[in-house]
Amino acid sequence: MHLSELLAALPPSLAPTRIEGDDPVVRGITYDSRSIAAGDLFVALKGGRADGHRFLAQARTLGAVALLIEEPSEGTEDIAYAVVPDSRRALASIAARFFGQPAEELALLGVTGTNGKTSTTYLIESILAAAGISAGLIGTIEVRYAGEHERAVNTTPESLDLQRVLRAMVTRGVRAVAIEVSSHGLALGRVTGCSFKVCAVTNVTQDHLDFHENMQAYTDAKLALFRDHLAPGGWAVVNIDDPSADQFLRAGELTGARLLRVTRNPDNDAELRVLEADVGVGGTRALLALPSGELEVELPLVGDFNVENLAIAVGVAFAHGVALEAIARGVEACPQVPGRVERVAGERRDEPTVIVDYAHTPDAVDKLLRTLRPLTPGRLITVFGCGGDRDQAKRPLMAEAVARWTDRAVATSDNPRTEDPRAILRDVEAGLGGLERCEARELDTTEKGYASLVDRRAAIECAIALARPDDTVVLAGKGHEDYQIIGDEKLPFDDREQAARALAGRAR
Repeated sequence: MHLSELLAALPPSLAPTRIEGDDPVVRGITYDSRSIAAGDLFVALKGGRADGHRFLAQARTLGAVALLIEEPSEGTEDIAYAVVPDSRRALASIAARFFGQPAEELALLGVTGTNGKTSTTYLIESILAAAGISAGLIGTIEVRYAGEHERAVNTTPESLDLQRVLRAMVTRGVRAVAIEVSSHGLALGRVTGCSFKVCAVTNVTQDHLDFHENMQAYTDAKLALFRDHLAPGGWAVVNIDDPSADQFLRAGELTGARLLRVTRNPDNDAELRVLEADVGVGGTRALLALPSGELEVELPLVGDFNVENLAIAVGVAFAHGVALEAIARGVEACPQVPGRVERVAGERRDEPTVIVDYAHTPDAVDKLLRTLRPLTPGRLITVFGCGGDRDQAKRPLMAEAVARWTDRAVATSDNPRTEDPRAILRDVEAGLGGLERCEARELDTTEKGYASLVDRRAAIECAIALARPDDTVVLAGKGHEDYQIIGDEKLPFDDREQAARALAGRAR
């Protein structure tokens, strides 16, 4: 495909302000200077830590035939290039054209929201499989389709990677895709070129205010899914129990979407209502009312908050036209979502219950611990931390949620990144006023206490060592992640592996 054909895909707002050189045939596209091959178009992106414009000369040396840039600089001599106002957003339109608009051949089912996106998309994928629909999954943990598994880098992939995988899905016979659509993905234009048959929102609570200016800007980013990406005649599935619901309903109405309101309150006026929900340690039994009748389901996932995820997933499946019987089968067959209320079991019976969960926002932590509190006959012990170089305002709020429900807590490192982990812990401790501060060795002697340990491995060992057989130990924040970011290094670290070792250590 010639460079001029790709540039023709750009909307007027992203049209090139300058084009130099000939019109080469582009055989591939990349934004990673390390993966440039002969015949590629190299797109220079400006990121938080690196600027692709620094590698233009390298791109030319490695065989790139053209450059997409925001400003000419050293390295643009003797090579075709186009200057655009925003290379990242331009990449999305160009990638969609290069891969032949694969989104137009798929039913895209998008889920946005602060919490619950991953579990909801897993449920949707399971329901589609039960209905005999070849489905793909794109989200925080992985990209999965037709037997293929790719580890996720971002919740919503960069536009080039997204279009590439959508084309691969079409080639492998996939018909529908459940996609987690993050606020970052929307704000950075990663889903440009994608029209969604169904858009759903779980909830909007505080997160990512290091990236978004404030809560309204954060909400506005998520609203863009409904406002800019709903296909004509599509569906807007909205949790009306969330305070942001009216904004999403209005966005859906303005695009002419069909609305499907979802609620936990059986007395609310909504198309999908949860009439009953019995949440237990083994899962949930729920009765839902839909426009086509009542539906009784058994959900193997633990947690009261999963009732909301269930309702949204059922709403998306209903909007996609899945029969109620298939929805029930798919819900029952849903696998354990990695790092979401995932139990780590040891080899002995007299061990505490150990739960690993990705909860890393005040709302998610509150819902997780509120769910586990009544299911715990003994003490609830929580290990948690807050990420560095991220929204600092949520740190004491997360700690307040921990103090609200926990008998013992160990504040520790999450991914400190380039921040001093001790400084992060000081922010966290500001919200732990409801608990008594003590040394780690004294935790078992306090009535309601907490300790601070920078080393996350030591924190996990401490919590599991003091736990009794009827206690529950919650390791919150990292969930499925198998690494810890300290400084600029990504080091191997998995809460589940560390918990298993600590449980084994109790047996000696």
